Amino acid sequence: MELLTACSDVNFPAKTASYSGTAAATGSWPAGPQGVLVWGSSDMYVTVGEGVTATTSSTPIPANTPVPLTVPGGTGAPWRVSAIQVSATGTLYAKPMNIR
Repeated sequence: MELLTACSDVNFPAKTASYSGTAAATGSWPAGPQGVLVWGSSDMYVTVGEGVTATTSSTPIPANTPVPLTVPGGTGAPWRVSAIQVSATGTLYAKPMNIR
């Protein structure tokens, strides 16, 4: 089992977004972290990357279940997390992490 270390709160603060039947996204973070810990207050579909928007084809995550996801490599541009509801509105929580 690999341990995760939270990234600096100064450069990589935790962010939230309120999702519904319309996808919502956190604000963006600069490139650098290896992963992000995400969870939501209701079942949701999530995607991570540069300029992404979640759809019902994105990764499903059950309510109140923290899940570490990889931040995909890209162009080095800012990245974000996006979520859309499965059946109820909710709040997405996300915190950038690195593998320790």
